Amino acid sequence: MLFVYTIAIIFATQINEMTASISGNIPKLYLIKIAKWFMLTMPIIVLFYQENGLSMQDVLTLKGIYSVAVVALEIPSGYIADVWGRKKSLILGSILGCLGFVVYSFSHGFSGFLTAELILGIGSSFISGSDSAMLYDSLLKMKKEKDYLKQESRVMSVGNFAEALAGIAGGSLALISLRTPFVFQSFIAFIAIPASILLVDPNQNAVKIKVGFKHILSIVKFSLWDNAILRWNIVLSSVIGCATLTLAWFIQPYLRDLDMEVSTIGVIWTLLNLTVGFVALSAYKIEGYLGKNGTSIFIVLGVSIGFILTGWFNSLIGVGVLFFFYFVRGIATPVLKDYINRITESEMRATVLSVRNFIIRICFALIGPFLGWYTDHFTLSSALMLAGGIFFVLGGISVLFMIKVEK
Repeated sequence: MLFVYTIAIIFATQINEMTASISGNIPKLYLIKIAKWFMLTMPIIVLFYQENGLSMQDVLTLKGIYSVAVVALEIPSGYIADVWGRKKSLILGSILGCLGFVVYSFSHGFSGFLTAELILGIGSSFISGSDSAMLYDSLLKMKKEKDYLKQESRVMSVGNFAEALAGIAGGSLALISLRTPFVFQSFIAFIAIPASILLVDPNQNAVKIKVGFKHILSIVKFSLWDNAILRWNIVLSSVIGCATLTLAWFIQPYLRDLDMEVSTIGVIWTLLNLTVGFVALSAYKIEGYLGKNGTSIFIVLGVSIGFILTGWFNSLIGVGVLFFFYFVRGIATPVLKDYINRITESEMRATVLSVRNFIIRICFALIGPFLGWYTDHFTLSSALMLAGGIFFVLGGISVLFMIKVEK
C-alpha cells in the first residue's frame, strides 16, 4: 500500500507540472495502469470464490459472463472513444472500475459477484483500447510514434510490476480474511479517476467522425474482412490474448493442488508478473532479432507448449514451466498489439483495438467454461493439456494465414 501511494504522489507531482502537455499523458497512463493492475485480489480470487461455495465451473462461468459483458460493449465503447474522446472513455471506465470492487466488498454469493463482474466488465470495455490508442496518438502528436512498442512495453512492465507487488500485499491481506483484499482494492482502483481526468486528448481539435451504428459495422467489416493483413494480425493477437487470460485462472487451483499455502501462492504470483514486466522491457529487442514471422511462430509455440508441459508435470517442474509461459507472455502482448497499431489509422484505432479485445472475450467465453467443466469432471492437468492443443491449432492457423497474406 505504501508503494502505491508513494508512486501516486510522485506521479501527481509530475501531473501538476505537465497538466496541459500531451507529453504528460505518459505518466498519467502509467498511473492508470498501476491502478488497474495493482490487483490485490488476483492471488486469492479463485480461493475466495471457492470459500463462498463456487465450483471451478462456476468460477469460469462467472468469468465467461464477465467476458460477455465486456464483449457487449467492447466495440461500441471503442467506437465511442474514437468519436466522443479517449479521455472521457477512460474517465467513465475508471469510475466503474472503482464501483465494481465496492460491490465485490459487500457480496457473498454468485449473484452478488455477478453484479460486480458486470460493472467491472462494462468499465473495462471503456478502458481497453482507449488507453493504447491514447498512448499511440500522444506519441504520434509528439512525432515519436516509432517509440510506441518501447513505450507500450514500459507501460505493460509498470502494470506487471504493480501486479507483482500486489501479489505479496494481497497474500498478506488475505491472512486477515480472503475478503480484505477486495476492500483495499476499491481504494486502489480510485487512483485511476483523477489520473484520467487530468489527461489531455491529443485529438481534441480534430474533426470527429460521424457517429452511427453503420459506421461501427463498416470499421468492423474493414478490420475483419476487407483488410486481410489487419484481419490476421487481429486474430493472432486475440488467440494469444485468450490463451494468457485462460491460464491465469488455472494458476491458483494448480498451485493449491501442489499443497501450497496462500502466502506462497502470492509470492509465486508476484514472481510470475515480475517475469512479464522485465521481459516486456526488452520485447522490442527480441522482436527486432527474430523478425515478425519468427516472433509470431515463437509466441504460438511457446504458449502452446507452456500449457501442455504445465499439465504434464503436475509438480514443481510445472511451476518452472509457468515462468517460461510468462516469459513468452511478456513478449507477446506489446509486440502483437504493436503489429496492429502499425497498420491502423488513428481515427479508428480504439475501435480496431476493441475488435481485438472483443474476439479475446468471445473466445474465452466459449473456451473458459468448457475447460472449467472439463476440470471438474476429469483433472486439471488434462484440461491444461487440452487447452494447449486448442491454442496450438488456433494460433498455428492464424500465423500461417498472416504470413501468407503479408507475402
